[in-house]
Amino acid sequence: MSGRVIVVGGATASGKTALAVALAEKYDGEVISADALLVYRGLDIGTAKPTAAERRGVPHYMIDVAEPTENFSVSDYERMALPVLKDILSRGKTAIVCGGTGFYMQALLFSRALGGAAADEKVREKYMRIAEEKGRGYLHSLLKECDVESAAKLHENDVKRVVRALEIYELTGKKKSEQHDSLTPRFAYEAYAVDYPREELYERIDRRVETMFDAGLVDEVKGLIARGVDEHCQCMQAIGYKEILEGLRGGESEGEMKEKIKKNTRNYAKRQLTFFRKFAGLRWIGKDFLP
Repeated sequence: MSGRVIVVGGATASGKTALAVALAEKYDGEVISADALLVYRGLDIGTAKPTAAERRGVPHYMIDVAEPTENFSVSDYERMALPVLKDILSRGKTAIVCGGTGFYMQALLFSRALGGAAADEKVREKYMRIAEEKGRGYLHSLLKECDVESAAKLHENDVKRVVRALEIYELTGKKKSEQHDSLTPRFAYEAYAVDYPREELYERIDRRVETMFDAGLVDEVKGLIARGVDEHCQCMQAIGYKEILEGLRGGESEGEMKEKIKKNTRNYAKRQLTFFRKFAGLRWIGKDFLP
């Protein structure tokens, strides 16, 4: 593979999309989204999904690949995105991995050894059978009973990793959270994130939320509800959708919903920044680098 991998990460509303497109134009690249919400069709306004104009003719992948009623896990992302990245590189092009979902990026860029225990197919099959018969939520509750730390890090829809954590505990008697996962890079890469003063980033977030409401976010959520997309769907737990769904049912004003979304998005941005500060090899760049 003769291509190049560039990672554009960081907090929401930090200009990642514009930077990724500019890099793709400069280095003959194609963009792979690493965003847990852009995978869903019909979730456009609340996800700030890049428009055709914003993509500027640059191919984008891992956008609109799942229905809003589907569950979509980190494992699903890895399964779908990894062949795309390899294809881009095989054609000698630059793969721009862009997004704020750090676990998606890790799944794509690294192979992971989940704990030190060897695999046991019988144990694994037992837990997969439990997931099928009693549901993913029940399986996740079993993990919570024996390893609350791992359960807090893993979504119940990420069955593969929940099963592996249970498998490790059953085989070793030790929690997966007490062991260290090893990450082995699949590709050489360069990684960048735009660094903003905290208050300036918050102002960008607030402006983005205002823009989303002006663009019809409430109507977008109403349309999803009309299609049968409700609080039981994974995508409706996302910031921007959950608050409006709850607000509509609770009779809240748009102003109240808007303020909740701003607050929750700022808190999410803090968590994103914490993650990317630990991301191997990532360089923080000034906003002057934005196109």
